[in-house]
Amino acid sequence: MTEENLLVKDKEVVVPGEVLATGMSYLPGSGTYRLNENVIANRLGLLVIDGKVLKTLPLAGRYLPKKYDVVIGKVIDILMSGWRLEINSPYSAVLPLKDATFSYIAKGADLTKYFELDDNILAKITNVTSQNLVDVTCKGPGLQKLKGGRILFVNTHKVPRIIGKKGSMVSMIKKATDCRVVVGQNGVAWISGTPESELIAVNAIKMIEEKSHISGLTDKIKEFLEKATGKTVEIEIPADSGPDNEFAIEEEHHEHEEHRDERSYERHGERRYEHREYRSRGPPREYRRYERKE
Repeated sequence: MTEENLLVKDKEVVVPGEVLATGMSYLPGSGTYRLNENVIANRLGLLVIDGKVLKTLPLAGRYLPKKYDVVIGKVIDILMSGWRLEINSPYSAVLPLKDATFSYIAKGADLTKYFELDDNILAKITNVTSQNLVDVTCKGPGLQKLKGGRILFVNTHKVPRIIGKKGSMVSMIKKATDCRVVVGQNGVAWISGTPESELIAVNAIKMIEEKSHISGLTDKIKEFLEKATGKTVEIEIPADSGPDNEFAIEEEHHEHEEHRDERSYERHGERRYEHREYRSRGPPREYRRYERKE
């Protein structure tokens, strides 16, 4: 397919029913579909060209929980079995006792010693059922209670733009303002620093949210930060091929050559696995085979 078959440009606003490309070289992705030889948009949003795949990002809408998303939640209730969190979604989430901390929580313990009402928590979604029951965990790198700072709500669908490619946009804001910035995939951001630097970071994030459809946005944010802070800001894009969201957590898998025997046991109501290693104590025994004489 030639370039003439692509009828729209990257980061351009498209409407439902608009023909994005003709021919069979481009493939439909999220928010698009194929009709005969045309790729057509099925919702209002920004066109994203990912190689030969055409996708659309919605301009507005509530956050729908997905497994493995890292979100910022607010404690709204303390249950017998954990805490209930508001995650900027039509559905609330539950943080069970077994996923709140690595330490053992005794039965009948005062749960406010760990998380109180109105505490903000950075957590990871572990399960979403067909009835939209959401479970989260605080066991993982960077997952914790967020102390101090301020909370900022942004458009959920603008979060990838705020974070930037490989976290480049949010890293630039951190270095320019010397603030700690955490952006949850549910459209909730946490900023901690001096009052002046927090205000600059908030204005920068709002500017990204308002102008996310404009090309060359990174240079505009760079100019804004340099003017507001008086510092020279450099645009750095990490060379690794990790996920664009710097808060996406990948589970580590450790492989060992030695043989193991996994033996499960129950401890404090949680199933764990004990790994036992076996090593050879010497050369294998020799066995003689005797044939039975009739």
